[in-house]
Parts: sequence; structure tokens; C-alpha cells
Amino acid sequence: MFTKKTRFADMFSANNNLVLLMPRLGIGLGVGNLTVDEVSVRHGVSSDFVLMVCNIYTFRDYVPTQEELAGMDMTMLVPYLRASHTYYVKERMPHLERHLTGVLQNTDKRYAEAMMLFFKQYRQEMCDHFEYEEKDVYPLLQQCGRMKMANPQNREHRGASVRLAESHEGMVDKISDLLQILYKYMPSHADTEEMNELIFGLLQLSSDFERHAAIEEHVLLPYLNLAKRVGK
Repeated sequence: MFTKKTRFADMFSANNNLVLLMPRLGIGLGVGNLTVDEVSVRHGVSSDFVLMVCNIYTFRDYVPTQEELAGMDMTMLVPYLRASHTYYVKERMPHLERHLTGVLQNTDKRYAEAMMLFFKQYRQEMCDHFEYEEKDVYPLLQQCGRMKMANPQNREHRGASVRLAESHEGMVDKISDLLQILYKYMPSHADTEEMNELIFGLLQLSSDFERHAAIEEHVLLPYLNLAKRVGK
């Protein structure tokens, strides 16, 4: 597990994908030999929160305890999650669409149209999911912050928990479905470079989104429960 004394650069060596998280946390590269705590202080962010996110993305068995959540500054939670949404929609999906378009050139027209339709439907499902979270789930945390949610059995929150978990699972499964279609049915003459970029891009998106979902399910929702109990 990473700690406040871990050198920031060592975290990147342990998990290269953490580089992709830094803009969402408001942290740039060029960290030298500074520790996690020193880099966090330099950028004015909570080292506890940064560590939690990096540990969740790196160690899949790690789930923060209620005691950890209760003592953590969660100011960055919603901005971080929103920044992740922007990253997926504005960066990842356009990147994947460009390579999918390149892969589908000179392939059977019906196959190409079906693949592109599948991709666009998935992109819309992702946007709808993010819109639901930002309009209906994240405001619950803001209400908790004002200690106005008195009922810990609030039906709205329980419904959000179920819907989030089901939606997350479905979105990860669809990436797997798309990969299986590519593995099984993509014509052998498809551009190899474009294909590799597409496949590894999808694998990276799947891994990243799975960890994003873990933060919402193991941090956001438990923190909602914790805040409501405090506010009762």
C-alpha cells in the first residue's frame, strides 16, 4: 500500500495508469523525488484523498474503512468524479472512435455500420449514466455536507445504490462484448496498428472505469451513509 512517505514517482512505476489520473486530481508531472505528502501540499490537495484514489486504482483488494472515510477530507470527491466523466467523454471516447473508424475502413459495409452503431449506443449510454450521477446522485453528497439528510434509510439513496451498481456492471460488460466481437469477427486484413490502438484503448478504458465505479460504490455511497448518520 502507498503511504504519505511513498515517493510519488514510485507510484507511477508501480502502476503506470496512475499518470492518467493526475489531471483529475489537479496534479502535474515533474514530481522529482518528493513524497506523496509533499506533492499534495505543493498542489493544495488532500494527501489522504490522493492516496485513497491511487490505492484503489492499484490494489484491487483495498476498500477504505468507515473510520478512514470519516476522517478524510472529501472536498475533492465530486470534482474528481466529474473530472473523470469529462476524461471519458471528451478524451477516451473520441480517441477510440478515431481508431475504430480506421479499423473499419475497407471492411464489409454492414459489419462496419453495425460496429459503429454498437459503439455510438454505448457512448450514449455512458453519457446518460454520467448525467444521472451528476444530477441525481452527487447532489445527495452536497446535502449530506449540509447535514440535512436525517433519514439513514432514505429510499432515494438506496435506489441510487442499486442503480449505480447495476449500471456499472453493464457498462463494463459491454466493453467486454465489443472486444469479443473484434477478436472473433474483425477481418484479418484490418490495419494492425489501428487495431492494436483500439484494443488496448478499450482494455485501458475498461480497467479505468472499473476502478472509477469502485470509488463510487466503495467511497461515495458509504460516505453518503456515514454523513447521513452523523446528520441524523
